[in-house]
Amino acid sequence: MTSMTGSLKPALLSAVGLLFPLTGLADTYVGKVLDETGSPLPGAVVRIEGHGQPVTTGADGRYSFEIPSRSTARITVSYIGYATGDAIIRSEGSEKDNTVRLSSDPTMLNEVVITATRTPKALKDVPVVTRVISAEEIGKTDATNIQDLLTEELPGLEFGFAMSQETSLNMSGFGGNAILFLVDGERLAGETMDNVDYNRLNLENVGKVEIVKGASSALYGANAVGGVVNLITKEHDEPWRLNLNSRYRNAGKEWRTGGDLSFNSGKWNSNTSVQHSTMNTIRLTDAFDTESKIHEIYGGTTLNIKERLTYRVSERLRLIARGGYFARTSDRANYDDHYHDYNGGLRGVWDIDESQNLEVSYGYDQYDKSRYTGGRRTHDHDYSNRQHIAHGLYTKFWGANGLTVGADYMHDYLNTYQFTDNASHSQTSVDAFVQFDYNPLSWLNIIASVRDDYFSASDNNAVTSRIATMFKLRPLSVRASYAGGFRAPTLKEMYMCFDMAGIQMIYGNPDLKPEKSHNFNLALEHNGQVRGGILAGSYSLTLSGYYNYYDRRITTTDFPGTDRLEEGAIYANEDGVRVAGADFNARYRTASGLGASLSYNYLHVAHRSLDSQFSQPRPHSATWRIDYERRLCSAYKLYAGLSGRYLSKASSRYDTDGAYSLWKFTLQQRIWRGISVNFIIDNLLNYKPKTYYWNSAPTNGRTWSAGLSIDVNDIFK
Repeated sequence: MTSMTGSLKPALLSAVGLLFPLTGLADTYVGKVLDETGSPLPGAVVRIEGHGQPVTTGADGRYSFEIPSRSTARITVSYIGYATGDAIIRSEGSEKDNTVRLSSDPTMLNEVVITATRTPKALKDVPVVTRVISAEEIGKTDATNIQDLLTEELPGLEFGFAMSQETSLNMSGFGGNAILFLVDGERLAGETMDNVDYNRLNLENVGKVEIVKGASSALYGANAVGGVVNLITKEHDEPWRLNLNSRYRNAGKEWRTGGDLSFNSGKWNSNTSVQHSTMNTIRLTDAFDTESKIHEIYGGTTLNIKERLTYRVSERLRLIARGGYFARTSDRANYDDHYHDYNGGLRGVWDIDESQNLEVSYGYDQYDKSRYTGGRRTHDHDYSNRQHIAHGLYTKFWGANGLTVGADYMHDYLNTYQFTDNASHSQTSVDAFVQFDYNPLSWLNIIASVRDDYFSASDNNAVTSRIATMFKLRPLSVRASYAGGFRAPTLKEMYMCFDMAGIQMIYGNPDLKPEKSHNFNLALEHNGQVRGGILAGSYSLTLSGYYNYYDRRITTTDFPGTDRLEEGAIYANEDGVRVAGADFNARYRTASGLGASLSYNYLHVAHRSLDSQFSQPRPHSATWRIDYERRLCSAYKLYAGLSGRYLSKASSRYDTDGAYSLWKFTLQQRIWRGISVNFIIDNLLNYKPKTYYWNSAPTNGRTWSAGLSIDVNDIFK
């Protein structure tokens, strides 16, 4: 026995001696999982192919594991409500740190949204139909501003031209003055032909866009008759982050260049974004084409600068300051139009305790327009709109139930060449609203809200309400709602006295009543997963129908006047406008990187007054995308997509071209850490309208663009 023991000792010591060196052949890999805004995702599952059991992230989003030294491995990261992410990692004999960012998956609905209820709520639990366009989807479209993005992503929505080639929106039968556009919940000053300046809404540093279709005036007041579009800024938690990007498009020799810088230092967080673009005038048709109304698309320059500064006073209190500057020049044949905007604000967010929150904010926005001829300002088209806005919002939760109380104050000042003798007018509006979020059962949610708005100039008030409910009846989720909407008469509609290029006079009407609408919506939603095989993944199906009835819609009617010089049009209220429609959305995403989406809209307008030369409702429209995304190695990631848009012949006597479709091919490649190149072919099938009218596709054929994006901070990791 003794001799056996003696013989075993050398063998055991040799084995132990061999094991100790093996521990030196394993390296600790440390990483972090964040969402697209930079917030950590605790509980995310990280799988390492061929290296044992998965690990989960901690409260700060961090994870760690060991892999053999000098080896390469693929990791996949999954988190409920987000698209699966992957990365190729390489051990180089030292502790490494890496960040994986996950984007919200439109087929998985745990994304938190705020626009529908003005409180954070998971998308799958919101009883109001809401569409979210994530930062990842924005990047795939390579859109410059909100107009480019919505055109590609939403059917039932169309941007066209109005007089002087100003942009005009039609969304599910509603014009631009009935759709409320917000940036981080704040209104925009200024309008032209009843539309805001969509060039202001650039997408540099936008984390996501939330879209609520249907009346939302019970929470947002005037102009939310047909819906709300809210652009929400990204937030980053890295010590510093710098993105530089540029794109060239051959149509109009367009250059777009941008940059986004953010840093965190102690209690301070700063984010600065800049975007500049230039474009030459694009000739669509020759001067002998007498049928076309649009012969060229005016070129010009645009500059957007935005700053957002956050100071965390404590764990529960933070102050957010913002400021922005916008400048745009539109180059015309005989003159140039100049547009400027200056905006700023301060917001305080106080988490009183786990169940109470208070927000107070003040914002200022000034939008100016002027005309230059021969390099000199003429002052015959001066325009200035200034808004002072104050908000207060208090939220209290009792378990799953919540109460929201809010109030707003706005002073609106307008000076314009469209008033007699370039006069100015102003008005003050105040409002108060209350909303109750009731969850009596795990499968039932009811939200009710009511609001009262008062406008001093017209001495009118408007009371609106909304009730929305959601039933989770497996395998379906059912949403049903009624919502009231209203739009108060604007200062322009009340006081205008304008000679429109000698064509006719347009007169305001101080006796206008607020425009009101009644919106009914019913939606069915089904989400699921396909398990096993190459097509394993998740899908989402949504079908919704809506009906809107306008009451006292504000429009123009003939004004006889007392002599020929006074004849023209005057703003007035009318009744009886009805709009109905249906939306269908289908999305599918596999774990292997394949994806597909289809969206369809049917629209029926039961009133000829909505059929004008500038607004041509189309009964059928659709958008679609088929794409593939995959990281092939640590240095290379590929995205390829084929997308399209179809618009039927408008139910209008002004539609001269009929139905058409536009196709787009996108190739995006991440060729090295932090460096991405993009190549896009737009109007792939080379469609050209027969004649160029106000709502024709503004294209003269196939175009291409190429871009470069550099995340400088990733290069130095």
